[in-house]
Amino acid sequence: MNVHPSIATHPNVSQWLEFTVDERIIVHTGKVDIGQRISTALAIIAAEELGVNYNRIDVKRTQTGLDPDEGFTAGSMSMQHSGNAVRLASATARRYLIDLAAEQFGHDSRTLVVDDGIVQSRITGAQVSYWSLLTDKTLSIRIDETAPTKQPSDYSWIGKAVIPKGLVDIVRGKTVFVHDLQLPQMLHSRVVRPPHYAARIAHLDITAIKNVEESGAITIRDGSFLAVAATDEYIATKAAARLFHAIQWDLGNGIPTKDVFSALRTNPKVSLPVVEGGAPIEKPVAPLSQPPEESTITLNSILEKPYLIHGSIGPSAACAVYENNLLTIYTHSQGVYPLRGAIAEALQMPLDKVLVNFVPGAGCYGHNGADDAAFDAALIALAIPGKPIMLKWTREDEHAWEPYGSAMVCELRASLDKNGKIIDWSHESYGDTFIMSRPAAGRTGSPATKLLSNQFRTDAPKPSLPEPAMGPHAGIHRNLEPLYTIPNPRLVKHLVRGLPLRTSALRTLGAFANIVAIESLIDQLADAAVVPPIEFRLRHLNDHRARHVLQSLSEQMVADGAGSGDARSSGVAFARYKNAAAYCAVGMELEVSEQANVRLIRAWIVADAGEVVDPAGLSTQLEGGLIQAASWSLYEEVTYDADGVTSRNWDTYPIIQFNNVPQVRTLLIDRPGEPCLGAGEAVGGPTGGAIANAIRRSTGLCMSRMPFNQSNIRTAAISQ
Repeated sequence: MNVHPSIATHPNVSQWLEFTVDERIIVHTGKVDIGQRISTALAIIAAEELGVNYNRIDVKRTQTGLDPDEGFTAGSMSMQHSGNAVRLASATARRYLIDLAAEQFGHDSRTLVVDDGIVQSRITGAQVSYWSLLTDKTLSIRIDETAPTKQPSDYSWIGKAVIPKGLVDIVRGKTVFVHDLQLPQMLHSRVVRPPHYAARIAHLDITAIKNVEESGAITIRDGSFLAVAATDEYIATKAAARLFHAIQWDLGNGIPTKDVFSALRTNPKVSLPVVEGGAPIEKPVAPLSQPPEESTITLNSILEKPYLIHGSIGPSAACAVYENNLLTIYTHSQGVYPLRGAIAEALQMPLDKVLVNFVPGAGCYGHNGADDAAFDAALIALAIPGKPIMLKWTREDEHAWEPYGSAMVCELRASLDKNGKIIDWSHESYGDTFIMSRPAAGRTGSPATKLLSNQFRTDAPKPSLPEPAMGPHAGIHRNLEPLYTIPNPRLVKHLVRGLPLRTSALRTLGAFANIVAIESLIDQLADAAVVPPIEFRLRHLNDHRARHVLQSLSEQMVADGAGSGDARSSGVAFARYKNAAAYCAVGMELEVSEQANVRLIRAWIVADAGEVVDPAGLSTQLEGGLIQAASWSLYEEVTYDADGVTSRNWDTYPIIQFNNVPQVRTLLIDRPGEPCLGAGEAVGGPTGGAIANAIRRSTGLCMSRMPFNQSNIRTAAISQ
């Protein structure tokens, strides 16, 4: 039997559940709540399996040393990892506590029932609470992975509407985000960033430092890492700006300006075939052969996706204090344990002398600037012991210095036989790393080298080249393998070297571009075969759950008259995230004006994520993901020149606005008793694919360059 990954490293019930003296229950988890409502889902699961009221459950914010180490909150894996661990820990605890009560009553445990943590005998009516049973006992027992869990017919909480954990405080303005922390004697700090990655401090006039210090600021310098701190945030901000202009910068060679899509194709690269199951293998890539003789139609397709930012509504921030040889950090990072390891290594400190606490921020959507901000705060705190340091990035910092989602190129070719079946398929994807730049052990190179400011310190460690991610559906090749039944698809990933911008994990990794590319070509093949788009997909799907999702989408769109208005067109797209997580199909209705502007009108989401624990939370995740993916599809693109990133604010990096958010209808296919499937990233690729297909049906244009904005639509119209 395969051991559950989170339970393997944290096998005791007491590592997940804590019964308090005030008759509450605390759930410990290594997954952080960054707006996806994982706290609510875990509380529902614990309440269900323990047989207590949901309102008795508190979910603790993750802290290193006290809570399970579950790595990153990423990859749509929280429910599979933490959700299953909490479920089995709770089921084990319930059975253990009932057995204790049975021993106390002298009854068979099968004669006992539980109501809100009170165990009662159906024979005598005797009762005892969980908390009384634990007066002289502990939960230092091993989790039984075979412990019986509740049957769906007995559910009281799973699938029901609840008030989300933390929502009341948010509504009442009581929530403290990391940006809001106020600690005694706290100093505010800013980092003085160079113009771009290659720039370093050539000369800093000592007079400028004296002037800044006379204004009440402290300067901290280590090589080309320069920061200021002051009791007043305004003073720190002004001091940082003053120092920037006083520095003589060595600009080096600047940022490479070769067209990134050309660079993706022509730069040195590591190329690997991807085989069935979605994993690359280390062998030569077979050349693309001629289409099969029996093919009657062969189509080629290209998709070019630019660099994207994470785009959290608030810039990254962190707070740190160094006192009594202990470095304490407050951060909104997605991975407090990996971050602790990277910072300890960078600062040459023992792990147990670095304490990292999760505090909510503005969300991450992957590896944004949160980890780098935490390290910035740590560096400054070490230089000013005993003073809490509040470090906030500016909007310009966030846009210009966070690690981006990589630009990608997808090149596809497919052939049909005389019966309209796909008989040949080739898909090559080119990109930079998506996961090897995260500061975590077990990935290419030292975790410390991946912290931004570490690259600017004296004797900065040299970063190593990222190696290809070799796991199934990881990085560039996530969802490169189509779920459709296609004989012997030729799949290739290219990890490209020497690209201009720093990249790391952004929501969906390579899946967004890969799914948009696949679904665009599938739609073109459907038209070539003269088969309706959904019917064509169904003909190439054997997975009954995938078929159900698509059929349900078709029924919803037909019932709502999708695409029936003047100038309105609709498109559809489908994928199963990582071919192992949630199934999701999206329909999109839109208009393209004569000026080549796209207006989204209505959207339909149908998703199968297995058993639905928190319906409102799942719907929110899907609908939020659709809006973000629509923004990527229509608006977003990082721009840069030799002097650095030029898209440094919301004017130069536009995102979707409320006036173009479509009306969304969401259908959840609930499968009680089935395993929960990760759904946080399932909607991204299908949303982009549905938009691309709707634009093609409206204009006749096969869009190859993202975003699908006015400029790129007009360029496509001229070239086609």
